[in-house]
This record gives sequence, C-alpha cells and structure tokens, in this order.
Amino acid sequence: MGDMTNSDFYSKNQRNESSHGGEFGCTMEELRSLMELRGTEAVVRIKETYGDTEAICRRLKTSPVEGLPGTAPDLEKRKQIFGQNFIPPKKPKTFLQLVWEALQDVTLIILEIAAIISLGLSFYHPPGENNEGCATAQGGAEDEGEAEAGWIEGAAILLSVICVVLVTAFNDWSKEKQFRGLQSRIEQEQKFTVVRAGQVVQIPVAEIVVGDIAQVKYGDLLPADGLFIQGNDLKIDESSLTGESDQVRKSVDKDPMLLSGTHVMEGSGRMVVTAVGVNSQTGIIFTLLGAGGEEEEKKDKKGKMQDGNVDASQSKAKQQDGAAAMEMQPLKSAEGGDADDKKKANMHKKEKSVLQGKLTKLAVQIGKAGLVMSAITVIILVLYFTVDTFVVNKKPWLPECTPVYVQYFVKFFIIGVTVLVVAVPEGLPLAVTISLAYSVKKMMKDNNLVRHLDACETMGNATAICSDKTGTLTTNRMTVVQAYVGDVHYKEIPDPSSINAKTMELLVNAIAINSAYTTKILPPEKEGALPRQVGNKTECGLLGFVLDLKQDYEPVRSQMPEEKLYKVYTFNSVRKSMSTVIKLPDESFRMYSKGASEIVLKKCCKILNGAGEPRVFRPRDRDEMVKKVIEPMACDGLRTICVAYRDFPGSPEPDWDNENDILNDLTCICVVGIEDPVRPEVPEAIRKCQRAGITVRMVTGDNINTARAIAIKCGIIHPGEDFLCLEGKEFNRRIRNEKGEIEQERIDKIWPKLRVLARSSPTDKHTLVKGIIDSTHTEQRQVVAVTGDGTNDGPALKKADVGFAMGIAGTDVAKEASDIILTDDNFSSIVKAVMWGRNVYDSISKFLQFQLTVNVVAVIVAFTGACITQDSPLKAVQMLWVNLIMDTFASLALATEPPTETLLLRKPYGRNKPLISRTMMKNILGHAVYQLTLIFTLLFVGEKMFQIDSGRNAPLHSPPSEHYTIIFNTFVMMQLFNEINARKIHGERNVFDGIFRNPIFCTIVLGTFAIQIVIVQFGGKPFSCSPLQLDQWMWCIFIGLGELVWGQVIATIPTSRLKFLKEAGRLTQKEEIPEEELNEDVEEIDHAERELRRGQTLWFRGLNRIQTQIEVVNTFKSGASFQGALRRQSSVTSQSQDVANLSSPSHVSLSNALSSPTSLPPAAAGHPRREGVP
Repeated sequence: MGDMTNSDFYSKNQRNESSHGGEFGCTMEELRSLMELRGTEAVVRIKETYGDTEAICRRLKTSPVEGLPGTAPDLEKRKQIFGQNFIPPKKPKTFLQLVWEALQDVTLIILEIAAIISLGLSFYHPPGENNEGCATAQGGAEDEGEAEAGWIEGAAILLSVICVVLVTAFNDWSKEKQFRGLQSRIEQEQKFTVVRAGQVVQIPVAEIVVGDIAQVKYGDLLPADGLFIQGNDLKIDESSLTGESDQVRKSVDKDPMLLSGTHVMEGSGRMVVTAVGVNSQTGIIFTLLGAGGEEEEKKDKKGKMQDGNVDASQSKAKQQDGAAAMEMQPLKSAEGGDADDKKKANMHKKEKSVLQGKLTKLAVQIGKAGLVMSAITVIILVLYFTVDTFVVNKKPWLPECTPVYVQYFVKFFIIGVTVLVVAVPEGLPLAVTISLAYSVKKMMKDNNLVRHLDACETMGNATAICSDKTGTLTTNRMTVVQAYVGDVHYKEIPDPSSINAKTMELLVNAIAINSAYTTKILPPEKEGALPRQVGNKTECGLLGFVLDLKQDYEPVRSQMPEEKLYKVYTFNSVRKSMSTVIKLPDESFRMYSKGASEIVLKKCCKILNGAGEPRVFRPRDRDEMVKKVIEPMACDGLRTICVAYRDFPGSPEPDWDNENDILNDLTCICVVGIEDPVRPEVPEAIRKCQRAGITVRMVTGDNINTARAIAIKCGIIHPGEDFLCLEGKEFNRRIRNEKGEIEQERIDKIWPKLRVLARSSPTDKHTLVKGIIDSTHTEQRQVVAVTGDGTNDGPALKKADVGFAMGIAGTDVAKEASDIILTDDNFSSIVKAVMWGRNVYDSISKFLQFQLTVNVVAVIVAFTGACITQDSPLKAVQMLWVNLIMDTFASLALATEPPTETLLLRKPYGRNKPLISRTMMKNILGHAVYQLTLIFTLLFVGEKMFQIDSGRNAPLHSPPSEHYTIIFNTFVMMQLFNEINARKIHGERNVFDGIFRNPIFCTIVLGTFAIQIVIVQFGGKPFSCSPLQLDQWMWCIFIGLGELVWGQVIATIPTSRLKFLKEAGRLTQKEEIPEEELNEDVEEIDHAERELRRGQTLWFRGLNRIQTQIEVVNTFKSGASFQGALRRQSSVTSQSQDVANLSSPSHVSLSNALSSPTSLPPAAAGHPRREGVP
C-alpha cells in the first residue's frame, strides 16, 4: 500500500503536474477540458490524445466490464485526486444574519427609536424640571422614586423588541434547517447503478468516483460527466445544459459525451465517469453561480440594475451548460433552503399560491388602516396637548420647559406607534410559516415528502386530480393470470406439461433475453412475503410467468450476456414495443419482440399452433382473436402483452435501421394477460375525494377496456352515470379543429365529463392538464393535481398546480419536476395531502379570526382612550405583550391543530373565496363588540365598581394604577377565552371539540395564563401593573369566561341575515393574470413554447409584484419572518433566471433579471428554450 503515502504528495502537487495525476494516466484538468468539447470535436480529441475510450479506461485503471475493484484505499485516492461527487453548499445564513434581517423591520425600527428617545429623556434632568410654570404639575402624584423609574418604559420596549427579533430569527433559522434536512433526505434517497468488482451495485450519488463504470437507463438523471462505452439506442435530452430541445443520440464513434444533469430519454448503456462534483459541467455552473451569488445579493439590496457580465473567453463550456443548471441539478448537495428557493424560482413557473395572494392583499389593507389610525391618534394627542397648555391655560413656552414638553411628545409618539403595532397582525407571517412547517413535518409521516412549501396549501384547494393508473391506483406488482398459448386460452397459469417443448423454449428465451437485464425476481426478504420484483414491473410479471411455468431464466441470460446482444430496440412511447436481436450459432439472426398486444399482433403474420409449428395468421384471424381473447382479458382489467419472434438470414445482413421492415412478419408465440391488482385502500380514498368535491380522473397508457375495468373497481366511474372514457386518438380528434390546432372551447366540452383517458401519450396528459387549468368553463378556476412517475410526465407535472411524483417507481426527472413526492407511491397519501392542505388554510383562518379581534379591540381602545383621556389605557409594553407574545403563541397554538376527517366533508374553497368569510367577520365583529363594551365600561366607571382610585388623567411618570391594571388583565383574559372560540371558524357550536388531541394548544393557553399572573402581580413599573386582589382577579376571569357564552350567542345569529358584512382578502379573477401578460410576444414561438415562456415571465413578474407589495407591507409590519426570505428570494430569483437564459454563445451574462419587469431579458427572447417538453 505504498501508493497511499504518495497520495498526499500528489493531492498537493496535482496543480503543478501537467503530465499525469498521480498514478493515473490523465489529470483532472485534462479530463475536465475534454468534457468541455462536444460531438465530433470530442471524438477527434479522444483519438489524438488517448486512442479510444478503452484506452481512457486503462489510464483510469478501470475495466469496462468489471468496473473498479471498489477497495477503500483506491476509492479514497480517486476522491483525493479527482474530487468528490458533491457540490459544496452555499453557507446557510448565520443566526446573527437572521437577527439582523429581522431588525430591518420598519415598525421595529420606529419602536427602537421611540424607546431610545424615551430612555435618553428619562436620564436627562433639565434645570426647569420642577418649575411650576411647566405643565407637569397636573396630578402632583409624582415622588422621587418614580422619576428614577422613568427609564423602565424605554427599556421594556427595547426588551420586547429583542424578544420579537429573536423569535423571528429563530423561526427563520429553524425553517432553513428543516429545508436542509429535507434536501439531504432527498439526496440520500438518490442512488445510482454502477459496476464494481463485476457486481452491479446501487450507491448514493455522492459516492461515485472518476473511473466508475455507471449503468445508465431510461429515466435517469446523469449524476456525473462521463464517456459512453457501450449501449443501445441511447438518446439524451440535453436541453437543461444546451437549450436544444432535440434529443441527442449518443454513440461511441459520433458523440460519446454524457454530461451531468442531462436526462436519459431512451435506451440504456454504460459510461465511464470522467468528471465529478465541482469539475462536472453542472458543477462548473454552480461554482459560477456561487461566485456570482454574493455580488448579486449585494446588488439586489441596493436595487441597482447592473449587469455582471462574465467574459466567456475564459471558458467556452459555460455557455452551453448554463441553461437550467438549477433546474436539474442532480447533486442537489446540501444547498438546502436557498437552493430550494432557487429551485422554486426556476421550477414553479406558476402563479403565487392562492393563500399568499390573499394574505398579501389582506396585509396591505390592514397596514394602510393601521397607519391612518396611528397618524390620527398622534395628531389628536399633540393638538389637544398644545391647545390645552398654550391656548386654554395660556402658559408661555419657557426654554427650560422644552425637555418636559418633548417628553410629552415622545410619549404621544410612543402611543401612536403602539396603535400601529397593534393594528398590524405581525403574527401572521409567523402563523403561516409555523403552520406550513408543522404540516410539512407531519406530512412526512403520511408519506408525503413536500419539496415546495406552498404546494401543501395549494393541495387543499385542489378540485381535480389526474392520476396514473399503474402503481398509484394499483399495487404495481404485475402477475400473469391468463395466457393464450398454442391455440388455447388458459384462464389461469397453464400446467407446464400442457405446453409444447419447442414453444416453451422459444417462450422462455423470448422473455429472458428480450427484457432489461437489470430486471430480476429475487427471493422474498421475509418468510411468507411475496418475491421481490426489481426493475421494470411488466417485465417482472413476465419473468414471474417463466418461473410459474417451472422454468428458469438465469441460465438463458448467462449463456447470452448483455454484451453479446446484437441490437436492441428499446421501449418508447412511439414504438410501444421492445425488441432484441441475437446472432444464432449458424450466423443467422433471431429477433424477439414483446409489446402491447394490439400493436404487436398487427405485425404478426404467423402464430405457433399446439404442436409448436407456425401457421398462417390472417387479418380476419386477428380480428377473431381480438374478440375472443384480448377483449375478454381487457374487460377483466388485464393488460395484454404479446410475445413474438422473427428469424432473419445471416447474409445479406438486414438493414437494422429500417425499423418498419424489421418489425414486421413476426410469429406470435403467446399473448398473456397481466393483472395489476387495485390497491385495497384506493376505492375508499377515491370515495373520500369525491365527497370532498374533488374529481378524480385516470390517465393511463393501457387500452380502454382495461382502463375502464380498473376505473370501475376503483370507483372512479359508477355504471349508469353520465361520463366519458376516451382513447388518446379520439380525445385528440375531438379537441382539435380542422387545422389540427387545439381549441380551448372544444376541451371545455369534454373535460367536465371525462373520467378515463386511455392509450394516452405524455403530450395528451399535458394537454388535458393545461386545458383544465386554463378553462373558464366554471366560475372557479380549477386547481389541478397530477401524479406521474415517468420521465415523459415531467411537462404535465410542471404544468399542474401540484405535481406528485412517485418515490419508489418515479424516475429522477419526474421527482425533479414535482412538488410533492409520495414515498409509498400510494393514492391514499394524496388524500392525506388534501387534508393537510385544507388544514393549513383553516389554521390560518382561525388565527386571523383571533388576531383581528385582538387588533380591532386594541386599536379602538388605544385610539379612543388616547383621544378622551390623553393616555392609552393599554400601555405600549402591555400592547406589545398582548400583540407580539400572545399572538406568537396563539399562532403556534392555532396553527398546530391536527387535521380531522371532517375537513374532507366540504367542497374546496377555490381561488375567489375570501380568506375571511362572512361567518368569520360576524365572529370578529361580534366579539369585538363584547370586548369593547366591557373595556369602556371598566375605563369610565370601573373605579366606582371596584372602589379604587381612577387611573384617568394621571401625570407623566405616575405609578401604575389598579384601575388600568384591571382593564389590562380583563383584556388579556378575554383574549385567552376567545382563543378557544377561534378554534372553530364555520360557526360550529362545540368549540372544545378535540381540544385534548392538541397538547400544544392546551400548554400554550395555560402557559399564557401563568405568565399573565406573573406580569400583573410582579410586573410593576415596566409593565405598568399594580398587583390585584383575589376578588378583582375573579372578576377579570369571570368577564373572560363571558366570551365563551357570548360565542354561543353569536353562533345563533344566522349569517345570511347580516348582508352588510363585507368579506376581506379576496382574490379576483383579474388579479391572476394581468392583461399585459396575455398579449405576450406572440410571434416566433410555437404554442407550447409560448406557454412555458409565459409561465416563466408570469412567475418572475409575480415575484416582482409580490416584492413591491411586500416592501409596502413591511413598511407597516413588525416581526415579518417572510421579509428576509423574500429578500433572499429576490436575489436568488435574479440569478437563476439569468442562468436559465445563458444561450448566446458570445458571453455568459449573469444579469439582474428583475431589472425590467415588463419584458423578458433579451437572451430569452432571442433564443427560446423548451423546458422538458418531449
């Protein structure tokens, strides 16, 4: 192991060594520059420098067949010399940075200034302090000790500001941490198949090293750069790197370059890994991004719109890779929260979620109202004071009295700020974040891995689900249950002895050889379990059939290893069949085919009879067979597969590229019916969806009879109902006009009744989803969820409002395009997602109902109190306690209510339903009336009721009065009990229903109560409280309890009577798509392209608009934990947008995309990209 000692030396010296990297025949730099070439250039370079790909394998000390030996020292050395397959994450924001961000909040800054002025004034004792001429001598109750305590109010305000900032920062921090956890979980689940020491193993993507031999197949997202060694029909979608939408065909002699982050669309093969991590094509862009990121963020803060142009002479490669680096990044490293934001910006080319739209609007409305109220308060106070002092009492303005007057003005200012603080629901962003974060965490337990927070809430509004059949509604354990062999239709697995030996041999060979060698059936893990199916499930079903016939497929495969296969026509959505050609010992060729029976049978002209001899198979025989065999099988919900073969002479060798001639004149061996049983829990889940007002549609590639049979078993269609089941062809015929263009009004005629779409292509799925989303047929815009697992489902998943990808069966491409990953591939998990989504919406409504009641009451009390008695009965610090601390806790308590099944009994809210319904408005105003009546009663006649000193008109710095303490205490008690009322928002009677299922709620209510006791009894000067007697406490609690009784009274009043109540927080249709987006640049781009482009622009404009709004909101808002996130997002968005437009070869432009909100950056307009549209 002498080489180990050298490795340190090499890793230090690898820069200086130009000739070879350590013991390897090529350095990292050489390989890296090789990977920057494309197509023929690369082939020429390989020939000149190395000879061929074999030679590169030799230099990298790896074997194309056996792979790396896989010993630890060797892997370590490779990691040291060539780097690891891991892109170092951007550093997360530190806690202090988050604190600093939280401090940027305008309301908090105003409070800080007020507090500091107040502090300064309390320490400054001017000479004229005790001058009788000044207006201080109002109540004369001030003694020396109290004057000393003047600093307390300022300090207390500062303290509460610190509390808010810490809570906000901590919340942001934990959110980021959660995101990173989620991210790393997604990463760990990402595995890739490599060959090590001759064994095919799956290893985590981060473990791949240079020199590994990786097996690539349909649906993979390549995790590293490499050279193609051997394979069949490999086609790659490189649009994510080059922006070229056409699939690139790879071959050893024409274009062997496989690049990380590109998608395998067809075929399979092997590659030798040549660059990983930071040195791979994707890594290079990421490094660029990382460097560009910092400056970008600074620029963004200043809001200067400059372009950071990076000169491309540095590296020609970068222009080709830029395109959507963000979008496909397979090495999602721990980019965590920020990567997620970037990805959000890039992937979600959707409008902002319903809830965010409504909340933004509501917050702006409330902010404006609050600002007006606080301004009026301050003006009234100042005017009253000046008029009273200088006009009514005719006091002169003495210079030595100035500080005293200033102190008064500061006090008024603080009262004004208090009103503002109270008016703005700063607990709202917190409630939203907590609610979403809590739901996402809990949804993990329900097998939903949420990749985008807002998807969880959008799901609650879903009105339609377009689901795949295979694996989602069914178990995806394919088993052959019927067969037609040798002219006999067997209704169950035939006895092996009843099948002719010749036929049997052909059958076993056809199935064993003509299927991916990665598909296997392994013995069960536990006793009594079913055998494990690995790989393509349909093929597993066929292999299982071979085993059921008491045959074995392994010997056939070892006799004819994968390298010896002469030619493979892989399965794709056009061929709908798979064929493999082998060379027989006598130099002639034999081709085995399998595929959907109606397609393969059309190409058969012979069929094997009972004696194993081929007999003629005419079109009329075929029609009879379809009637007698295939349709009955399909009506039992079976998928029919035909297995066939054809022999070719050895010379002249057939023209293998002429597929139409090759895939013809086949001889049918057998037709099998494969059953994929419906998951037992699906019918119930679908019934729940239908009850909840969600239409479930099935979109499948199977034939229409199978699809209909399964749809009936699932309960998607009920016999006797008026519904449509269409095949893809028929669907297309109905939605297109004479010119073959899709017309929205034609789709509108179909989709409301369509329940099953069979034999559909991925494009049909995308068309349907888009058609439903764009439809104006219903008054609510439909919110569509889609499930998908295949690479070709990507566009539909992206287009949908919520895309679900399958965690087990799903390809990387599908997962990348999705919003939620179903870790158990089960439809009933979608129902759980709906439940959680509705729960988020309800939690936020509950919180709003509670918060707005507090705000309405507090604002009115502070405002009227200030105007009538020159002093707010609720002091600044008390207001802060009520507002910030209680509301933060309340947001925790109400946002963590667990969902109940009853949520599924109502119809979805839809986009235009206001956030605050009439019922909620009734509750808010009703409770406000009760609270205001009692507080004003206490304020003006309280001292008589309790026989105590009046607290009204107390001078500056007077000690806290019992009178105002009682008001404060009663106020808090009413809020506490109203928090229980707020648990129900649809006017239910029993507000205690299920309260013990939520321990957080109980803890918080009791905890707040305990803290309140401490504040009142021991809060003293800082909280302006004086201790109360037991009987006074009893009264406060009794008045609070009245809230619950009053709640019942309100529930009795029918909402329908209260026509005057307005709803708030409503999204109108108009706001969703502003006109300017509708007439986007129509020329030069075809339809799909335009859609995608419009999506992109909409998203960025939307973001831009949200930012402007948020800036407005933030001017009024305190404790907004979203603010930092948005600022982050803006900078991030700008980067990812630009990286998405690097298509001009002349230079890489990391410009600031948000610079012109009205037009797309020129790069995009000039070179339209198609994202993942197959």
